[in-house]
Amino acid sequence: MAKLELRNLNKTYAPKVVPVKDVSLTVDDGEFLTLLGPSGCGKSTVLRMIAGLDAPTRGRIFLGGEDITSKRPGDRNMAMVFQSYALYPHMTVSENLASGLKLKKVSRADIEQRVAEVSRLLGLDELMNRKPGQLSGGQRQRVAVGRALVRQAQVFLLDEPLSNLDALLRERVRADLKRIFAAQKAPVVYVTHDQTEAMTLSSKVALLNDGYLQQLDSPDRIYNHPANRFVAGFVGSPQMNLLTLPCKGRSAMLGDFQIPLPDLPTVPPEIILGIRPENVGIARPGDTSFVRGRVNVVENLGMNYLVSTRVESHSAPTQIVRALLPTDRRWNEEEEIALTLPPQHLHWFDVQSGDALIGRQMAGVYS
Repeated sequence: MAKLELRNLNKTYAPKVVPVKDVSLTVDDGEFLTLLGPSGCGKSTVLRMIAGLDAPTRGRIFLGGEDITSKRPGDRNMAMVFQSYALYPHMTVSENLASGLKLKKVSRADIEQRVAEVSRLLGLDELMNRKPGQLSGGQRQRVAVGRALVRQAQVFLLDEPLSNLDALLRERVRADLKRIFAAQKAPVVYVTHDQTEAMTLSSKVALLNDGYLQQLDSPDRIYNHPANRFVAGFVGSPQMNLLTLPCKGRSAMLGDFQIPLPDLPTVPPEIILGIRPENVGIARPGDTSFVRGRVNVVENLGMNYLVSTRVESHSAPTQIVRALLPTDRRWNEEEEIALTLPPQHLHWFDVQSGDALIGRQMAGVYS
């Protein structure tokens, strides 16, 4: 077993430069963990500490139960795929794949066997005699992955390997990576700021912000049960509606409409309501639970319209609610629209801490 474990990992470069703060997580055999977050959140620093390229200021790193915190990078039996491909331009694909094994003094027979296996797996057989300059971006990325796979490492580390590819090619190579690493039984740690990559590739996502681990969970739970306001706003496209609303009695006030609150020990003066645009619907005849507003902006996304609706009140600031609606009809600016906010899709967050407020959703009527 090659279980990877980080315990209270911290990295400090200067008194006020602390990119990683007390990060603890575990990656089991066969798990694909993505470190996700905005630029500067600490995800690449965590990866570099796992690889041994940076030493943690505090905390320990374990692999298969062994403390490897002080081990040199070359002694950790980890393979890394870089954003820049890092291929030798003067070598052929075959020579690039074999280069790391030759440095480790692996026998020629073993090198030929491993290179042949990886070449078949990645579909590189027809490219083996070409040099990197003769390859497309996707082909070079596959060679870079292949050079890691021939190592037969205990852990695979990937640092934004798709960021240099165009959107169409990124989608194709992403599918290749999912297939390739599903066949591997080693832990995979993948760094990206792209939420689509994180959600499609991972069995587990670690979402970081400002050096802190915000949530460690499956992609499904990250999306449907965000731990706090940051997670809710970072994951999802279009972004979740996050509305700071005043509370009145046991309801939150969206304009002049009352939205029942979940069960809470005490009702705060304000609360943050979250709902994803795809969960906002159009009220149908006979519906009694809806919010009225006026169309503010309509964005054509091809398969859907992203409709921003202005909900106004004489006693509260104007709120904008975005809804992802089908294209079976057109919406005009200033047109009145009635939106439903299904209680089962509502998220509630504390205004001060941003943490999710857990409670039973209460069905009710917006009046």
